[in-house]
Amino acid sequence: MSFFNTNNTATSSSTVADKDIEVADAPTDSISSLEFSPTADYLAVGSWSNEVRIYEVGQSGQTQGKAAYSHEQPVLSVCWNKEGTRLFSGGADKAGRMFDVTTGQAQQVAQHDAPVKCVKWIDSPSGGILATGSWDKTVKYWDLRTPNPVSTVQLPERCYTMDVVYPLMVVGTAERHIQMYNLANPTTPYRVIESPLKWQTRVVSCFPAANGFAVGSIEGRVAIQYVEEKDTSQNFSFKCHRKDGGTKDSTLVFSVNDISFHQQHGTFSTAGADGTINFWDKDSRTRLKRISNLHVLFFPAFDPAPGPITATAFNRTGSIYAYAVSYDWSKGHSGMVANHPNKVMLHACKEEEVKKRAKVAK
Repeated sequence: MSFFNTNNTATSSSTVADKDIEVADAPTDSISSLEFSPTADYLAVGSWSNEVRIYEVGQSGQTQGKAAYSHEQPVLSVCWNKEGTRLFSGGADKAGRMFDVTTGQAQQVAQHDAPVKCVKWIDSPSGGILATGSWDKTVKYWDLRTPNPVSTVQLPERCYTMDVVYPLMVVGTAERHIQMYNLANPTTPYRVIESPLKWQTRVVSCFPAANGFAVGSIEGRVAIQYVEEKDTSQNFSFKCHRKDGGTKDSTLVFSVNDISFHQQHGTFSTAGADGTINFWDKDSRTRLKRISNLHVLFFPAFDPAPGPITATAFNRTGSIYAYAVSYDWSKGHSGMVANHPNKVMLHACKEEEVKKRAKVAK
């Protein structure tokens, strides 16, 4: 059962032909992560080409490459500090790196015993801290003034996904473990749960109000979870990124690869391996917008198999939505066919796509 009103007559659907703008000079391999600067329209892009690239986005959507730096292996995550002066990245080379925008210099600032899957900047009242989550089953906190982590937290399994909206940090690991932290006490989980979804966790994303989070999995399903036990009656899950399999009782199920929240409205997007993007209002449980047929534009040779959306991000004002079209490695090395496109696209957000809807009286 879907708890979202996906058949609401107010819901709109469209393709992106002749509307969205392609970022020039995109990475040459699969795109793993996107993040806009919190202070300007600079977009950071991490990819399996071992690179982090920074693009400036102009008022008309035109883009210009501004800087780039490299890891020794694929980049898996990127994030900015609050001032937008430093960019951080984590990679399969087991390193966390920092790029100083003012000097143009990059340096290693973190180290793990396995690939660094997630990097997040924590802007706490006592000063900024970098958190890194790894497949070595740890989260480490780094004060950039010292070479060693200020603290290390043991996880029950490999870190697959992590998000921070101070004072909330949520970590999703292998075997469907989810740990919530109050960053006033960052070394001890505030709550520990098993994912309400049945299959592998792909992404967690915190609400802008820091009172809950969304979980996406490989089964084409999303769960809305509140932190406090008194609010758990508001928890629910719904199906998405699925389509008719063509025969009776058959359904094609696609992974939910990324979830991004709109900071002003609190609505959110889901992006899937089916090559579609949905905008949702969790409070009215309504789908606001569906962008589909991306595979027709970008993957005509693979039709009817859509091209995955691997990463998404809103800019600081919520007026621009960036999304990456590339291979998501869901079919392993054999799925990476020759000439597979890698594109970063910019979508100009309209109010009706991201603004909350009034709740329907029952």
